[in-house]
Amino acid sequence: MRTTAFAPVQEQLDLLEKGAAEIIRTSDLVERLEESRKTGRPLRVKAGFDPTAPDLHLGHTVLMRKLRHFQQLGHQVIFLVGDFTSLIGDPTGRNVTRKPLTREQIAENARTYQEQVFRILDRERTEVRFNSEWLDRLGFEGTIRLAAQFTVSQMLERDDFHRRYDSEQPIGLHEFLYPVMQGYDSVALNCDVELGGTDQKFNLLCGRELQRVSGQKPQIVLMTPILEGLDGIQKMSKSLGNAIGIHEAAAEMYGKLMSISDELMWKYWALLTDLKTSEVEVMRAEVAAGAFHPMEAKKRLARTLVSDFHGTTEAERADQNWAQMFQQKAVSEDIEEVAVAYADLVGPSGAPGALAIRLPKLLTALGLAASGAEASRKIAERAVKLDGETATQSVIPLEKLPTRCVVRLGRRARAAVIG
Repeated sequence: MRTTAFAPVQEQLDLLEKGAAEIIRTSDLVERLEESRKTGRPLRVKAGFDPTAPDLHLGHTVLMRKLRHFQQLGHQVIFLVGDFTSLIGDPTGRNVTRKPLTREQIAENARTYQEQVFRILDRERTEVRFNSEWLDRLGFEGTIRLAAQFTVSQMLERDDFHRRYDSEQPIGLHEFLYPVMQGYDSVALNCDVELGGTDQKFNLLCGRELQRVSGQKPQIVLMTPILEGLDGIQKMSKSLGNAIGIHEAAAEMYGKLMSISDELMWKYWALLTDLKTSEVEVMRAEVAAGAFHPMEAKKRLARTLVSDFHGTTEAERADQNWAQMFQQKAVSEDIEEVAVAYADLVGPSGAPGALAIRLPKLLTALGLAASGAEASRKIAERAVKLDGETATQSVIPLEKLPTRCVVRLGRRARAAVIG
């Protein structure tokens, strides 16, 4: 038997527990890792992604990076494309039933997913699977047998189903099948570990149950926190306008990362990089002690992430370009700087569920207007300028407003530092 293929268990745990919100159960993971070291058999670790949109953002990469950690430790990772489950639509976090996608839409989205995922994972060491391989063959009888393992009462214990039921929002019968189908993926792949966000807990536990009744050893569930978007409030989502796409140009990605709050930056360090928890804590302590400026920590984060997706050269170029732009926008020391919290500025953008910066709130927070009504009137009069440009809209997309900008109303000006 091989005993040297894998690092010591504690060393593996140091990396695998990084950024994990919950593991069910850690003792089981330790046991499975010890068994792996004794037999030389790598763990089978999967994370599933439904191709419901054509591109991925940094929120998706939290799980991909954790897959990479398992991969770096020598385990077999499975990037599972939920081309069949996309036909159902994941009800997680939804208060309405998802609109169904066509097979053609799903296939095209899946193609772009595969192009993007290998910016993080090692293509040669990644097993890519599609759950239509087994779910298409399952048939109606097989589906009934799986569904018989769960009760309606169990399904209604799930938070989002429970909320919709209590508020008399419709729940499609097919939506109950989604966690059952996701659970069966683990049986079909004979998984040792499944990764998912904390909002996926119910689905992940269904996998454990179906493995148990199928005679398999129940998988370990490793959950990661939900990553907030640019607003620092809501889950990163393209539909909310607070996402950073991994396909975006290096300069655009860098600029968006520089716009996040200082507090959110530490969560990004923990979930989106390979830096050890101890290394992140050292940097955070240096910032707290005044030995390291938070902006420098954020610039290092932006360089690290842009380098991951675009390479070191593009990251350095984006860093230099941002610095030049920032210096060009710098103002003389006689203009007062005012710190303003993002949370005090955001409001509905007009699109369902989306958020944006409300310029009247910014003007009043800076003391340039006595009220929101006065601020709105001045904007309508084209009397307000942002970094030298006349502001014509009261609502500004989150990603369009830099973390530091000069706001001018008539002869008065303030430098807003937003975080």
